[in-house]
Amino acid sequence: MKDKQTRCPWCGNDQLYVKYHDEEWGRPVTDNRTLFEFLTLESAQAGLAWITILRKREGYRQAFCDFDYKRVAQMTIDDEERLYHFEGIVRNRRKIHSAILNARLFGEIINEFSSFYNYIISFFPDGKRIVNDVPTLEDIPVSSPISDAISKDMKRRGFRFFGTVSCYSFLQATGFIDDHLNSCISKTGS
Repeated sequence: MKDKQTRCPWCGNDQLYVKYHDEEWGRPVTDNRTLFEFLTLESAQAGLAWITILRKREGYRQAFCDFDYKRVAQMTIDDEERLYHFEGIVRNRRKIHSAILNARLFGEIINEFSSFYNYIISFFPDGKRIVNDVPTLEDIPVSSPISDAISKDMKRRGFRFFGTVSCYSFLQATGFIDDHLNSCISKTGS
């Protein structure tokens, strides 16, 4: 039986990070809104610490229509300018533009695959999530052949700020890949 106090050490003692670890990270997500949320947040995180994005998450919800990809896809250049001056998010013009562009492309994938989940899981062997054997923090990879293939396909489709490392983080966050340490209270079965 796992010690109730044992969790992945990367979340440290910050209560926001601990809550994210315990309640979200690695738990399977299938709905389009949440998948778009993590796509947007992981793209915004590129080059920054994840805790920075977690602390701005509510700002992102406000800025990007509670992650309604259809509404975000309709945003204009004027919206981009307004968001650039909104302090609740990372104020990077390229990342703001990419969130809107990615929303449009996200919708195209849903039209093609019926859901973004169906698209992502199509890259997995037998259409099943992966639960990795992770004895130590150093054993957690930052990318994989699956994240390479997904990010390559998404780049071909026009997505931005979603390379293989961001993609792998997305797969971990949304539970397509469980990389909790073997000793962690949040480790799941396959």
